[in-house]
Amino acid sequence: MKKDIFIPKVEDVAIAIVEEENQKKKEWMVYLLNMKNCSIKDTLVSSKGYGKINQKKKKTTFFSHYLDTLKSQSFKKIEMINESVFGLTNEFFLTYYIDGLIHDKKYIFLPESIIKENKTNIPMLNKKGIMIK
Repeated sequence: MKKDIFIPKVEDVAIAIVEEENQKKKEWMVYLLNMKNCSIKDTLVSSKGYGKINQKKKKTTFFSHYLDTLKSQSFKKIEMINESVFGLTNEFFLTYYIDGLIHDKKYIFLPESIIKENKTNIPMLNKKGIMIK
């Protein structure tokens, strides 16, 4: 029965998209933040974009990133994200283990939500960006 299956709640783990300057050029980078007081292990993040741009269906390439272990109160860069896909739904699916128990969560950045006007301070990175916790 479904009610007998324990599904752990994902807390204190976030995906943040941050605009950075790289060799005097602005780039948007995606980060995984572990704000927990424990490590997360065998961490995998899959990403994809989908939706419509100019009334035409579009989808991005599907990427998977194995990030291994993220220590407590740490972060890792996942990938660069191109501004041309900000009009799409950008989805990140996270999977990791704590004490042998699998955790997973889907983070969805809606179309046009990754904009400068939505930036807030991102903890641990000390940068401005858009974060889903």
